[in-house]
Amino acid sequence: MKDKVLVIDDERINLMMAKKTLEKTCEVETAQSGAEGLEILEKNIPDLILLDIRMPEMDGFEVFSRVKEKYGDKIPVVFLTSSDEPQTEVHALSEGASDFISKPFVPAVMLQRVNRIIAYNRLNNDLANQVEIQIAERKGQMERMTSQIMKTLAYVIDAKDSYTNGHSLRVAKYSREIAKRAGKSDNYQERIYRMGLLHDVGKIGIPDEILNKEGRLTDEEFNTIKAHTVIGDGILKNMTELPRISLGARHHHERYDGKGYPDHLKGLEIPEEARIIAVVDAYDAMTSNRSYRGILPQAEVRKRIVEGIGTQFDPEFAKIMVEMIDEDVDYKMNGVSDKPETDIMEEAI
Repeated sequence: MKDKVLVIDDERINLMMAKKTLEKTCEVETAQSGAEGLEILEKNIPDLILLDIRMPEMDGFEVFSRVKEKYGDKIPVVFLTSSDEPQTEVHALSEGASDFISKPFVPAVMLQRVNRIIAYNRLNNDLANQVEIQIAERKGQMERMTSQIMKTLAYVIDAKDSYTNGHSLRVAKYSREIAKRAGKSDNYQERIYRMGLLHDVGKIGIPDEILNKEGRLTDEEFNTIKAHTVIGDGILKNMTELPRISLGARHHHERYDGKGYPDHLKGLEIPEEARIIAVVDAYDAMTSNRSYRGILPQAEVRKRIVEGIGTQFDPEFAKIMVEMIDEDVDYKMNGVSDKPETDIMEEAI
């Protein structure tokens, strides 16, 4: 396939000579004005433009400016001019022209320069594409590694509390499902999944004897437990590449009526992701074994979620949670897993 060249010059003789010179190796289109050249560009993007500087109505610099504005550096431009003023050449090159050919041009020189510039530009584009592919592959690898690290950390968090095996993974999964049903973007869904995985990361700083205590906690112990929100926030704030991820850890125990903790935020003051995680976290707590009780019946769980609409939970997301409960006719969403811990770990990784 021949390379495509667009020649823009107001003098017909120059167009004819350029076409005759290049047509053996290139597919050549010609335009006798800047406006005509821009019209051709709308229909067919060439591999190179030969552009006369001195033209009536719209000179070469104006045409070049419009080409650059729309196509950037995608199309190399070689200026043509009969001017012998050095500043004109300097200005053309400083504007980003690939080369400069004085008229009357030598056909062999023009052909050589055109072929060289097209080959050079193609090589540059190929290299840029390869770099983009490598960057995308490396980014994908880093994202997969980040996801694996987060899932592994979530498993470590859950393993610290003998009553919350798999809790973080379920919170992440169901939070993403609520976000999906609420019409959130793919990026949002991925973000809240990660926030769900790490919402309880602050439990790392809570003594094991309190986390795994049989029976109900004392007020003092409960206050210690509540500190996991602030601890988690402090840990995750260091993840500067994921600036909102700490919000899930800090605010998933806020209540819609402002009676939650640690900051007593109310309604829409609570970050949206935390409002989603809050209802999912409560659901999973009620559908998992705890030291002070067993799994609640599904009807009771549904009842408590409904009762919490507008007080404990954001109405929009609580209603979606209720829809999910109603669809779970076999009660498969509860926190009891028949998988051995090794299988859960493999799933986390």
